[in-house]
Amino acid sequence: MNALAATRPSFEIEALEPVLARSVTVLGSTGSIGVSTLDVVAHARAVYGADVMPVEAITAQGRVDDLIKQARAMNPRIAVIGDETLYGALKDGLAGTGIEAAAGRGAVIEAAARPSNTVMVAIMGAAALEPALAAVARSATVALANKECIVAAGGVFHRALANSTACVIPVDSEHNAVFQVLNGEGAREVEKVTLTASGGPFRDWTLEQMAVCTVEQAVAHPNWSMGAKISVDSATLMNKGLELIEAHFLFALAPEKLDVLVHPQSIVHCLVSYEDGSTLAHLSAPDMRTPIAHALAWPRRIASPSRRLDLAAVGRLDFRKPDHDRFRCLGLALDAMRAGALAPTILNAANEIAVEAFLNRRIGFLDIPRVVESTLAQSPEANAPCDTLDAVLSADARARELAGQICRRVVN
Repeated sequence: MNALAATRPSFEIEALEPVLARSVTVLGSTGSIGVSTLDVVAHARAVYGADVMPVEAITAQGRVDDLIKQARAMNPRIAVIGDETLYGALKDGLAGTGIEAAAGRGAVIEAAARPSNTVMVAIMGAAALEPALAAVARSATVALANKECIVAAGGVFHRALANSTACVIPVDSEHNAVFQVLNGEGAREVEKVTLTASGGPFRDWTLEQMAVCTVEQAVAHPNWSMGAKISVDSATLMNKGLELIEAHFLFALAPEKLDVLVHPQSIVHCLVSYEDGSTLAHLSAPDMRTPIAHALAWPRRIASPSRRLDLAAVGRLDFRKPDHDRFRCLGLALDAMRAGALAPTILNAANEIAVEAFLNRRIGFLDIPRVVESTLAQSPEANAPCDTLDAVLSADARARELAGQICRRVVN
């Protein structure tokens, strides 16, 4: 298996001007990663000049007012709203600006296919899959902040990349940290990669406490400001399980070369251990604008508005093994990674449905791993090859339907 993450064809230092001239498309611009991306671009314009990093397109699913504000501030060529019923509001909101307006799922995919140098894929969940593949197909640099589309369709991504010259830069803090440590040289001499997990809001809670936790407690992440879905994934440690699967595909690492440590301070994002006994770590303050700035400028670096690391203020760094008995989602993800085929696709789809049901207060927090485990157990296609987009989308749809049925049985 080849790595999905980019490697450096040359270590010659590129001039800064061409880096700053790169145009950017932001898919999912009103989410936390999208907002941070535009913040990094705005900071670059303030530091280097108003014309740097022109924005080709921005997209959002339903936050039309936020999208209009972003478009007026960043002046993209086009703004796209996924919810077609909001097209009129978007068009009215952009009247007189010269910014094109569009709506619908197809328009989001078309936005990814427009001619920008870099596409930030910040759409949540498996919905990012087709837009990300559209960017890969035209050989763009894909800054990938969405882990679900790699988890659900890693094999499909491999084939798509084999037919293009696209470049994938990981944006997730842990994977970007690994990418920085590897320095574009690949992972052939790596003995083990350890991703760190904050442990989420329930890292010291008992199962009895977690059984009666509220949505508000689950989304209150102690270190990161994130959307509701990924915050719940962090609380269950499913997020770390998905990240292990993502690292497996991004860096072509066998499952036995991947590990997790709970690190409550979220300062060390990864540890990369080599065959000679050396272990290199990546440290930064927990601020997504750091990996975003790195992804936008790679292999150069640009000024970023992100928080700076103050180790004296942090004081101490703690590490411990995760508790698989209290956080069963991590084990389910590890099993799916080892099983391969369509198991990760089904795991991801079932988790999205279960988390949605929890956020809508239809199931309890500890029902999330139960729904995921039951869906995997009742999905015979989990062992089928993950080799076409149709196979992935069909398995994803069936798993969502089955997980929804299981959620309804949990309620009854």
